[in-house]
Amino acid sequence: MPSFAVTTAAQSYEAIVERGVLGRVAEFIPARTGVVFVVTTEDVWALHGEDVETALESRQWRLILFPGGEERKRLSFVEDMAEQMVEAGGDRSSLVIAFGGGIVNDLGGFLAAIFMRGVPVIQIPTTLLAQVDAAVGGKTAANLVSGKNLIGAFHQPLVVLTDPDVLATLPEREYRAGLFEVIKHGIIRSETLWRLMRDESDRVLERKPEAVEMMVAESVRIKCEVVSADEREGGLRRILNFGHTVGHAYEAETGYGRFLHGEAIGLGMKAAAHLSRLTGRLSPELCEEMVAVIHRYGPFPSLEGIAAPQLMARLVKDKKTIQGRVHFVLATGIGSTEVVAGIEEPLIHQAIESSLR
Repeated sequence: MPSFAVTTAAQSYEAIVERGVLGRVAEFIPARTGVVFVVTTEDVWALHGEDVETALESRQWRLILFPGGEERKRLSFVEDMAEQMVEAGGDRSSLVIAFGGGIVNDLGGFLAAIFMRGVPVIQIPTTLLAQVDAAVGGKTAANLVSGKNLIGAFHQPLVVLTDPDVLATLPEREYRAGLFEVIKHGIIRSETLWRLMRDESDRVLERKPEAVEMMVAESVRIKCEVVSADEREGGLRRILNFGHTVGHAYEAETGYGRFLHGEAIGLGMKAAAHLSRLTGRLSPELCEEMVAVIHRYGPFPSLEGIAAPQLMARLVKDKKTIQGRVHFVLATGIGSTEVVAGIEEPLIHQAIESSLR
């Protein structure tokens, strides 16, 4: 299985995609590390904790259980985990292992970034969404009531360990939610990945090993390539936000409790595809194809009670809004995008309306 390099000004590391790599985690912990803190959720630990526990048997380590859920991705929970680390003897020699889905990878990474002004972190993603997106790139965060990921830090990991085997236990809805981020990678950077998602949905949905490995490896390759070129989202890395501007509005408007992150991004990609068409950057035929592929990996939760004006109001609070100007990543074809600001509000409203259908 492949390994991909991330090279940034902060540090260089590997993102390893390998079946059974959970059992090798101790190999990547520096010799002089003090207490190792494994941040995870109860369900992930019950399913996959034994492999990690066995691997760490010769190390001093502690388990920190996070209750999970987007609505708990808040600073108060980070403070609680930091207090647990102090009580268990954590210091500047400690290391955090963020072992779970995207929320755990974001929050565990943020905890590592700020504990004692920064300790190392190893990311071990256990959901498809985390494997193909959240765990790679060093973006860590917590939510505010006003919006998603508005508190955070760039904190690159020592290594990212991705084991496709853990996806076999992933609930169907969680798996499908992750597929929307795979679709995103295909649209912005990979015609090969796009063709897989468009033409072989049966194999993808059945979790055929070769399809899963291709999705994960190609997505990790793309993420590593983009992060290496632009660590702090000053240029190229912004393309990874395709669908996220409106997607985050869906999450915030519903209090982070109705949609899984990937589902919200699926809806956001519908809006982005329609906005790309409305601004003349994407053909109506390709827009229709994108929307059809997105719907193939649904269903979406109910959209009852959500209206375009509400979502429009949320856009100005998104972290991609700069000096009041909302920035959108728009598709110009498969594998090509453009970051655009200053789009007329009626067009944005129309695109959002289309995403609600």
